[in-house]
Amino acid sequence: MASMRAMLLEPDASWLEERRRRGNDRWDEVWNGVLHLVPAPSSFHQEFEGDLEDVLKPFARSLGLKTFHNLSVFARVDGERNYRTPDITLVAPEYVTKRGVDARAELVIEILSPNDETREKLPFYAMCGIPEMWIVDPITRQPEIYVLRGDSYFAVVADREGNLRSARFDIELRVVPGPKLLVTTPLETRAI
Repeated sequence: MASMRAMLLEPDASWLEERRRRGNDRWDEVWNGVLHLVPAPSSFHQEFEGDLEDVLKPFARSLGLKTFHNLSVFARVDGERNYRTPDITLVAPEYVTKRGVDARAELVIEILSPNDETREKLPFYAMCGIPEMWIVDPITRQPEIYVLRGDSYFAVVADREGNLRSARFDIELRVVPGPKLLVTTPLETRAI
């Protein structure tokens, strides 16, 4: 079956509760009051996400930050009706609540999936004041880094060797043969 978007008007409350009870809603998002049902990520996506989280977690801990995967980021105002769920989030402990991240994270990472809405999330993350966002393709390993300036994100340009550098975190990203993503943090260098 070809990929398609679907809209479900006024979903039945019992159906939503059943999705919640079974854990099928763990990737769901609400965009300005509209529920977005996001399909489960592929095995390639999940494996890459886990590997990237393993590299970033010790580094984040050294900065006093927590690392989460698939934890929702809620807007400051009307959060229950406006949230997104990035693949990986680095966040200061004071912004972590029972429901997720309250508006402010230091970094969100979105790993691309076929037909996803990753790029459409940039304005939301900018509205939350998240200083940096990464997008990574789990197949090609091609990274993108976006830095918040004012109320918009701007793409970081790769250097002559193809390295992308997060000045905020002193992390360098580069695709190497495999393809693999070479991640260099102040603590280690690892190809994933």
